[in-house]
Amino acid sequence: MHPALHSWRDELPGHAVRLMAYVGGLVLLSIVAAEFYQSTPVKTAIAPVDRSDWIEIDKPFPAFTLSIPEAAGQPERYAIRRHAAGDGRKDILGLGDPDGLTPYFEVAIYRAGSEIARFAPPIEAIVSDAAALGPVNIKPATEPLATKFGPLAMARFETSQGAKRFCLGFVRSYDDPMLQISGRFCQGDSFVQDSTLSCALDRLTLLYAGSEPKIGALFAHAELNRSYCGQRDPLMTPTPKYRALWKALEMGPPPVHRTDR
Repeated sequence: MHPALHSWRDELPGHAVRLMAYVGGLVLLSIVAAEFYQSTPVKTAIAPVDRSDWIEIDKPFPAFTLSIPEAAGQPERYAIRRHAAGDGRKDILGLGDPDGLTPYFEVAIYRAGSEIARFAPPIEAIVSDAAALGPVNIKPATEPLATKFGPLAMARFETSQGAKRFCLGFVRSYDDPMLQISGRFCQGDSFVQDSTLSCALDRLTLLYAGSEPKIGALFAHAELNRSYCGQRDPLMTPTPKYRALWKALEMGPPPVHRTDR
């Protein structure tokens, strides 16, 4: 065998070992460099998603109405909310400016579903409904208010959020059907009279009961108890002399009509 070939064969294992060591070193250096120069990942905080229990319905079809001619031209609102988990429904009617000092009347009709087993105690319900207003100086009424829907629990309170207002909150709950009527009557200078609230609720009527005949029967019975704000003759209600319900508006700014139903 040629001496040169013999020398190459003898040295091949040594060259292979050195080559493998060299390649292994390069791999190790690459890993170290990658770890050293790797950018610190940017962690973005995930903002919590506000998942309300209630979903507001677009373009609501009104099931109730407030017929108050004395407040004609005042801003009005109608909203329907469905419970996300149960099948409860709230119809909310608002009349007046909710953030102003002029009279504002809001009533909610809550048809409970599987989301609750029973309604909260009256005062707790009134305070909870008005939570966004920051109710303070809460004073439950000693006597219920007589209305066409029967006796209502009431509480007077002042607001600590937004413009300071004096509010009269109310609630009436039924077991069969499982329905609750609640809301508040607020204004900026003083509490409204109990009779004014009773008169406003006298104007709440049902337009459509759907597949719930018990609610239709409840409102039909309420109409039999209607006082027409102290005037049993229904023809008296729209006359100019009958201004007691919204008389405070006469001292306020000119009415602004807004349709956002």
